[in-house]
Amino acid sequence: IIFFFFFSAQSKAIQLATGSKYSHCGLIFRKGSDKKNWYVLEAVQPVKWTPLTEWIARGKDGHYIIKRFKTDPMLPEGVLLELRKNAEKHLGKDYDLTFEWSDEKIYCSELIWKVYDETTGLSVGNLQKLKEFNLDNPIVKSKMTERYGKNIPLNETVISPKAIFDDADLILIDKN
Repeated sequence: IIFFFFFSAQSKAIQLATGSKYSHCGLIFRKGSDKKNWYVLEAVQPVKWTPLTEWIARGKDGHYIIKRFKTDPMLPEGVLLELRKNAEKHLGKDYDLTFEWSDEKIYCSELIWKVYDETTGLSVGNLQKLKEFNLDNPIVKSKMTERYGKNIPLNETVISPKAIFDDADLILIDKN
């Protein structure tokens, strides 16, 4: 699982609401037999494959963090293939601008949580309700009003990049 932050109004709002440096995350897979063919499956508009080098270049100063479950030094090939297969089911889906807990549209951390849950039964991070975040900051309030108007779904189940990043069962494997 790879994390970074970049410059956008949404990214800033996510950072402020969650208290995290990281606002985006994705799943890294190797495509093909060349060990240099690393890609990130990410939920953007739409869910797609992005070459790892391009993904990192979008972040601030090329900074990123890569983590994995400490209980899986290497996922067995069959589980890794199943994880990828389940992740690829979401390719082409629209990005979920309102962070709904549905499968019609999907956002970055929701993609990771649902793929790991479906494939391994492992929960990556703790699910929360939208109302648990810091929604008082003016930048966050503005983004929330833009997305929801006056009907903010405070009881919506969500998973944030921070919740995944802070999961005690993940360990750091690489950073820049």
